[in-house]
Amino acid sequence: MSRDRGIVYVNINDFDYPLPEHLIAQRPADRRDASRLLVVHRRTDAIEHRHFYDILDYLQPGDCLVLNDSRVLPARLYGRKVPGASRSARKEPGARVEFLLIRRQEGDKWETMVRPGRRLKPGDVVAFSGPGSDLPDGPLLRAEILDYGEDGTRIVAFTYDGLFMERLEEIGTMPLPPYIERPGEDEDRERYQTVYSREEGSVAAPTAGLHFTEELLAAAEEKGVELAYVTLHVGIGTFRPVKVERIEDHHMHFEEYSISDEAAETINRAKREGRRVISVGTTSTRTVESAAYFDEAAGCWQVRPGSGSTGIFIYPGYDFKIIDSLITNFHLPKSTLLMLISALYDREKILKVYEEAVREEYRFFSYGDAMILI
Repeated sequence: MSRDRGIVYVNINDFDYPLPEHLIAQRPADRRDASRLLVVHRRTDAIEHRHFYDILDYLQPGDCLVLNDSRVLPARLYGRKVPGASRSARKEPGARVEFLLIRRQEGDKWETMVRPGRRLKPGDVVAFSGPGSDLPDGPLLRAEILDYGEDGTRIVAFTYDGLFMERLEEIGTMPLPPYIERPGEDEDRERYQTVYSREEGSVAAPTAGLHFTEELLAAAEEKGVELAYVTLHVGIGTFRPVKVERIEDHHMHFEEYSISDEAAETINRAKREGRRVISVGTTSTRTVESAAYFDEAAGCWQVRPGSGSTGIFIYPGYDFKIIDSLITNFHLPKSTLLMLISALYDREKILKVYEEAVREEYRFFSYGDAMILI
């Protein structure tokens, strides 16, 4: 914490912790539910070390499990500039470039991260045919740079034959986070998706859900746990660090979400009846907390169905309206995700939990192990 004229602010350095590089998971566990599970009992501060297939031991009949069913796009594209497409292209003909699709705009326009950015200016054209980008079969997809976006991104317009999503499935690769230091592989097309993913639109996986198998979800329902599927399309903001010292000055990137009437009623009934609502991941948490409103007639917080855009930033001091417990992965130092779980538990206690996880050599980040805060 820091002070400015007597006012206490939350400092970004309060969310730092040391992490040995070898604990950053580069590949998923052999089986989804074989990852380890660190159990935190918030009332007693007790910790247990289990495996994710033991998760049912901590779920009760009547619990409502909220899951984000967004599906990750194969949003990373490798291509080459088309020589002669613009004056700048003639200076560097055929240069290799990389696209990461961020957000679809109207029609076939996308906001895109590009690398190397200095090579791509408005008017340039890039052709794509698949990993390697040598175009042996001719381009399946072309993109013209229309304009500059925010934070160094580009606004591009795609041209193609057939359906855009079919072309993307053919030539795109999974947008693995930058701390996974290897290119995407065929295995990632399955393992970097949850088994219940349905609605395409994310550029990063809602990773807490990666540990669930279809059998585990079926067993949870058989035990009497209700499942509520919501959608939040995870944006590139999940990769971007907090660059301000006072976290109150940080602004989240907006992400699109939707909650069906059915999912809202499942969650709302649980709240009215005093049953636990357990979020699978920080994205599910942000979705339902964004849609929360106080229902005077019910005398409790409820979730409003519908679609919207959220830039909600949850950090210590936030009063949760909907979520009672959380299943999550281990998050980057100084990240907004670490701040969110510190709001649900306690910052100092969370950092002690992370010390324990490092000591026990849990695997961290997207393909890493899991934690449940109950």
